Amino acid sequence: MKATQKASRARLAPAALLAVAVASTALAPGAAVAPRPASADTAASADGRLTSRQLQRETARALAEGGFVGITVRVRYGARTVHARAGEAELHTGRPVPRGAEFRVGSVTKTFVATVVLQLVAEGRLSLDDTVERWLPGVVSGNGNDGSLITVRNLLQHTSGIHNYGPEEDTGNTAADFERTRFDHWDPEQLVAGAVRHRPDFPPAPADDPEPDWNYSNTGYVLAGMIIEKATGRPWAEEVRDRIIRPLGLTGTYAPGDDPYLKPPHAHTYHLFPGSVTWTDTTARNISQADAAAALVGTERDVDRFFTALLGGRLLPPAQLSEMRRTVPVSENFQVGFPGLQYGLGLMQQPLACGSDTWGHGGDLEGFTVRTGFTADGRRSVVVVANGTGGGEQLLAAERAVRGLVDRALCAGAE
Repeated sequence: MKATQKASRARLAPAALLAVAVASTALAPGAAVAPRPASADTAASADGRLTSRQLQRETARALAEGGFVGITVRVRYGARTVHARAGEAELHTGRPVPRGAEFRVGSVTKTFVATVVLQLVAEGRLSLDDTVERWLPGVVSGNGNDGSLITVRNLLQHTSGIHNYGPEEDTGNTAADFERTRFDHWDPEQLVAGAVRHRPDFPPAPADDPEPDWNYSNTGYVLAGMIIEKATGRPWAEEVRDRIIRPLGLTGTYAPGDDPYLKPPHAHTYHLFPGSVTWTDTTARNISQADAAAALVGTERDVDRFFTALLGGRLLPPAQLSEMRRTVPVSENFQVGFPGLQYGLGLMQQPLACGSDTWGHGGDLEGFTVRTGFTADGRRSVVVVANGTGGGEQLLAAERAVRGLVDRALCAGAE
């Protein structure tokens, strides 16, 4: 890695927040989320898969170790699906987390957006080598930012150097700030303008650089959404709906626009903001500040179906899927929280404890964590949704807990 880049504290970064918190603990890379060895109580069933009872124990353990309010897990072994849940849907009610619940998928949205961009590439309507300036003249300029040097590939790969802007830079990041601004609307142009107030973190990487400078940037995906609209004449959310959601029958997936409320059934989300000692309910919020970086709502079933279709070649031709899966190492500070992580074009690759790899994408907003894991052959998958997030040690423990759960579910009985 050429340089260690400073991670942003932007609200929307699905792992940049974790990288900052973990780095502050001065732990060595790889120590953060090392999976536990299998023990007698986590052993797989005779067919090499976790049973419902075993998965339930694993889920309850993750709830306790991660300090969450509630957690649900969906594990698929071929045609068989196993579910588990633990904790509460709403604090102090004892009401269990509902099955089939809607949740904000956070940065899993990025994989949907990257898929649409690559579909447009396959159709010859744009190129990964097109510059931002070609599609959005003058939008990325000033303070050393130059859209004529940044390609579409850079945006999808997080190698553009564009600052990872989050509205809390201007509105504040306390519980009171969140309450004051939770229903505010943000245009994508505002989000990009906030980013280009900063100098770039580094120069954009060439397409053939095997170890480019890298920083997680929600702004890059906001720009990708704007390019989709410029290339098609329709908002990115409509293209995602018509190209992915409807063809795959993802009945619980949609872009909510300015609607701040989730449809029932859903669990509440809670976040412990800096300076607070009590949870803030973050469930109702205008998610326009996430835009194409993290705005979608979905369900565990839909997330599983989407990634299975994507990795199985149903959404992209082989050439574009190969481009999506061509990964680069992430920055060193990111590696502290996510050892071994590689990033493609809207797709994450991470090693499993049993020696193989998992594919997918994670997502975080204040109040929840989404983690996914799919084997390369698509035969096994895990979707974890956990509610109740904080900072510091709790953030570290939470990531260790969910990553360990993904590892144990996918590695159970692996050859």
